[in-house]
Amino acid sequence: MTAAPSQNPLPNKVSMPFEQELCGLVLDSAPRLFAVVQVCGEGREDADGWVVAWGLADEDGRAHVIGIDGRTRMTLASPERVLRHFGRRPGVSARLVWLAEPGGAALDRGEAA
Repeated sequence: MTAAPSQNPLPNKVSMPFEQELCGLVLDSAPRLFAVVQVCGEGREDADGWVVAWGLADEDGRAHVIGIDGRTRMTLASPERVLRHFGRRPGVSARLVWLAEPGGAALDRGEAA
């Protein structure tokens, strides 16, 4: 005796249109990623720069920032306000470097890489 196939889809199987819908939802609501970079000697031949923090900018304009040392964490009204905190040292300026807007998403980590 064989069992009749189930009329209900398996719970761990997700249809392709639904996967695409989920990925679209993620892309539409993804925060923008930026780096906070400090620059010394800007405009000179021996200028130098380094990343001091990473941030996420929400749709509402707020920015969440974490220093690369893991000790500095802040939420500010806008990403530009971050510059005040990292551009205070004499001879050092700070700037934001935005990563390109996301263009793709995948449910599988390997596919996303």
